[in-house]
Amino acid sequence: MFDLDGTLADTAHRQRFLERRPRDWDAFFGAAPDDPPLPRGVRLVLDSARECEVVYLTGRPERCRADTEAWLAAQGLPEGRIWMRPDRDRRPARRTKLEILRRLARDREIRMLVDDDELVCADAEQAGFTVVRARWGTASAELRDAQEREGRT
Repeated sequence: MFDLDGTLADTAHRQRFLERRPRDWDAFFGAAPDDPPLPRGVRLVLDSARECEVVYLTGRPERCRADTEAWLAAQGLPEGRIWMRPDRDRRPARRTKLEILRRLARDREIRMLVDDDELVCADAEQAGFTVVRARWGTASAELRDAQEREGRT
């Protein structure tokens, strides 16, 4: 399972939309199609696809699905199910992602979760999942705060 923002997609160019008050979430997600890929994450997903089914697990809201699918295809990334949060779900990513991981683990093996959010990684490890921390992206303090407090990505 692969996260998108900060793991496969470089969000640095759009984090500025989270520095203003109120945060401009529409602009933040609207700029996602322009994200450059993160080479280390892309290599890892392509390598993994040789042996496993690839699934994407993102905190992006459902309204971003078409842009997300187009971005994945444009990067030449493998097709796979994309799990997204409902548009009005504002729970922290560590809650929503762990809920999905547990649900999927009931009838399939989850070989690993690759994510850049330390809280998501810690909770997934504590629940017994194998985690690869994606420390190759750039996350601002505003993005980390928004992930936890506002449950937006």
